[in-house]
Amino acid sequence: MVPLSFAHHQFQVVAPAALYWPAQKALLVADLHLEKASFYARQGLMLPPYDSRATLDELADLIEKSQAKKIFCLGDNYHDEGGEARLEENAADQLKNLTKDIQWMWISGNHDRDVSGIWGGDVMAEWVGEGIALRHEATADTKLPEISGHFHPKLRVPIRGRHVSRRCFVRSEKHLIMPAFGALTGGLAANHRAIEQAVGGPAEAIIPLKEKLVRFDLGFAASSPKSPRDLMKKSQLALPLAIADN
Repeated sequence: MVPLSFAHHQFQVVAPAALYWPAQKALLVADLHLEKASFYARQGLMLPPYDSRATLDELADLIEKSQAKKIFCLGDNYHDEGGEARLEENAADQLKNLTKDIQWMWISGNHDRDVSGIWGGDVMAEWVGEGIALRHEATADTKLPEISGHFHPKLRVPIRGRHVSRRCFVRSEKHLIMPAFGALTGGLAANHRAIEQAVGGPAEAIIPLKEKLVRFDLGFAASSPKSPRDLMKKSQLALPLAIADN
């Protein structure tokens, strides 16, 4: 576990796309996108139909390791509105067992606005407590510091002479955007204009390694860029700010 501070709270990065919140004894994940493979199968694109089980297996492992008493799933829990009812049998049984043993909060997202918790858990539009809001999508004018998902941020970083895309957190003064947790999720460049507009000011990308966090300045201005030249400048990879997060 690697410590990560946000909004005067201490969290622990327990996986490339998961946080543990000791004050709440809670695990936080975003964008599971369960049943994405079966959604694409209906469109004629055949993918291995094991994404939901893979995602839930990883989540179950993190719950056991962290000993979390709560879990917050920050939206887009299913890939589409029909995904919850379509959840394959083995994954559905696993989810029912998980939600029996832990306080489970489903925050609805843009992909699953009608999530109902048929396999257990409580459904809500957002959760507010301890001076923090947990939502699916970041809002630039938020009054409270917020933790959200939605954008699936990733960052291309140079490793041994080649560029590798890594999931990352995006942190600003009032925003912490989580990477996607789901097994089949893609990603959006962390320095994309949509993320800059969502956070509304300077921010950094944070990539967790085994025993440390590597931070990159995203070059966001205090206000959104106003010209194509500004956007071109912001598309360049920033250099690391620091190796360790305090």
